[in-house]
Amino acid sequence: MRFGIDRLIEEPELRRPLAGKRIGLLAHPASVTHDLVHSLDALAGLDDLNITAAFGPQHGLRGDKQDNMIESPDFHDPVHGIPVFSLYGTVRRPTPQMLDTCDVVLVDLQDLGCRIYTFITTLRYVLEEAARFGKSVWVLDRPNPIGRPVEGLRLREGWESFVGAGPLPMRHGLTLGELARWFVTTLRLDVDCRVIEMEGWNPDEGPGYGWPLGERTWVNPSPNAPNPWMARCYAGTVMLEGTTLSEGRGTTRPLELFGAPDLDVRRLVAAMHSLAPHWLHGCRLRPCWFEPTFHKHVGKLCAGVHIHVEDGAYRHEEFRPWRLMALVFKALRRLQPDYPLWRDFPYEYERDRLAIDVINGSELLRRWVDDPAATPADLDALTAPDEASWREERRDYLLYP
Repeated sequence: MRFGIDRLIEEPELRRPLAGKRIGLLAHPASVTHDLVHSLDALAGLDDLNITAAFGPQHGLRGDKQDNMIESPDFHDPVHGIPVFSLYGTVRRPTPQMLDTCDVVLVDLQDLGCRIYTFITTLRYVLEEAARFGKSVWVLDRPNPIGRPVEGLRLREGWESFVGAGPLPMRHGLTLGELARWFVTTLRLDVDCRVIEMEGWNPDEGPGYGWPLGERTWVNPSPNAPNPWMARCYAGTVMLEGTTLSEGRGTTRPLELFGAPDLDVRRLVAAMHSLAPHWLHGCRLRPCWFEPTFHKHVGKLCAGVHIHVEDGAYRHEEFRPWRLMALVFKALRRLQPDYPLWRDFPYEYERDRLAIDVINGSELLRRWVDDPAATPADLDALTAPDEASWREERRDYLLYP
């Protein structure tokens, strides 16, 4: 299969509308061609394109920033002699001065298929500012590595944030190019937005189910996204960022596992099986021990669980990571009602709301966890209409069969 960047490089006719234009590139470390040349170098090497600026999202163009709310500075690229502007520094929207350097912004970002991954919000902000200042946006499309499944509550009105660009469920099942089309329509943006589509992407085909395993190399789009298995788990394990439980940062398998020094893993997993065994389908849970070298519980031995989705036991349509992690929280509440689960700290520049609520786009998930009378059936009843409405809404924006 071919990604958007490869088609743009290999098909000169696709580039013809860019002739004579000043071009900016929004990219990160995973913005590479099929032979692992970074997109900035590949595009700058074409005689018929004029690359005049680059933009970096959260974690930076080079991907060097490890954690949330660690900002990247602007800098001058010494190889290509162009400015590199940070969209996760003093600003998160491109300024008029930044956009003065280009006529067209090419967006070549590998996404993870989860609402809170901030590249989605950066895409929205770029589209909005391009509409304001008469710039064009071309999205060089890449796979949604977790494919088409939909899961989770939709973000509620008033809960928009840098990890909540709009009323999406946690797993939205769209590519970045398809999301761009959705943004342009739902936000009523008057902007020249084009998508250079992929060729040969089949998200229903195993074993990758979204990511072309064996055909394309996985490059971390952010420091704690080391493999496709993390991407599969992320729509659930990202909620751990709003809790006191470790999400495995400071280990070699971040966001595939969870734990804490005071966790009774055997009792926890038994309680999960008792409460909602059907929410555990599609994966395997392995008790484990780990000691984070940084971040939560640094230097402390944690009892935990590793969520395995990388072998023959994985069932793509049955695996529901958002419900799985909701069940972890619910089971822990049943076992230890007073456990200090929710972490109160500034999260992605939101200082007046609990991080778990910012992540979920409302208070609904947390209230369900904390309500002793609420059952898994109650959460299903609350969530299923959101999932159904999104499946129907997104049909108009799908670019791939």
